[in-house]
Amino acid sequence: MNQYGKELFKGAAQYYSKYRPMYPPSLIRYLIRKFSLNGEQQLLDLGCGTGQLTLRFSDWCRKIVGIDLEREMLEEAKRLQNEMRVNNIHWYEGNLEKYKSEFNEKFNLVIIAKAFHWMDRVSVLDELYELVTDNGGVAIIDHYESNKKPTRWQEQFNQVIEKWYGKERRAGKTIYSHPSISHEERLANSKFKLEIEDLPPFEITWTIDAILGNHYSTSFGLKRFLKDHVEGFENEVKETLLAINKEGVFKESLNISIKLGIKNEGLSRPLQ
Repeated sequence: MNQYGKELFKGAAQYYSKYRPMYPPSLIRYLIRKFSLNGEQQLLDLGCGTGQLTLRFSDWCRKIVGIDLEREMLEEAKRLQNEMRVNNIHWYEGNLEKYKSEFNEKFNLVIIAKAFHWMDRVSVLDELYELVTDNGGVAIIDHYESNKKPTRWQEQFNQVIEKWYGKERRAGKTIYSHPSISHEERLANSKFKLEIEDLPPFEITWTIDAILGNHYSTSFGLKRFLKDHVEGFENEVKETLLAINKEGVFKESLNISIKLGIKNEGLSRPLQ
């Protein structure tokens, strides 16, 4: 994540916690069953953001650690934790390498949700293998679909974004470049044993406020990029979307794919 700098999501935390779509209960149930979580295990959420997914495992693990580089994200995570009165989650500002240098502990499950593409994936998987217990694993969670065709409202919204933000997708101090090698391939070439689980699709209902808020929660859609043009951008978004649906309500179907890396010392193989 170093190539993007330390302010990749600066100003996004309040929008991230309020407007990012929640992961479905089917994801939580699957991981609980898969890793036999019963309140005795330790879980690490790497790239935890504001911790909405982290918090949902609080009843199923003895200790949870959430790691993120963004201080604002962790401050929001702590606020949400205090609201829920959860006391078994510990937040750490920094990267995995720094955490490992300070703490010596093992985790039964590591989750990485929509954050793996920001990381040096080869190095992270190598470091995680040392931290994961035998028969534990890493779950990389995402609903990115490279070939998914956008709906009409998404197409129109993307055109407005391009008009006001430009064609290049800014990310921190540089331009975002999506990895050319898939998460599956990175896992398959690591010491972990690759498994893939595709969950049933789930539907999200969007309002215009939620669409805007979710956009402001992204690295490329940060509100500060608009400078003095926030009102103009929002007015055009509202006008464009209301022309499609006068109620201002839109649907989206999402598919969750879980790329699992299972640690089994008897089946481990060297990095290729």
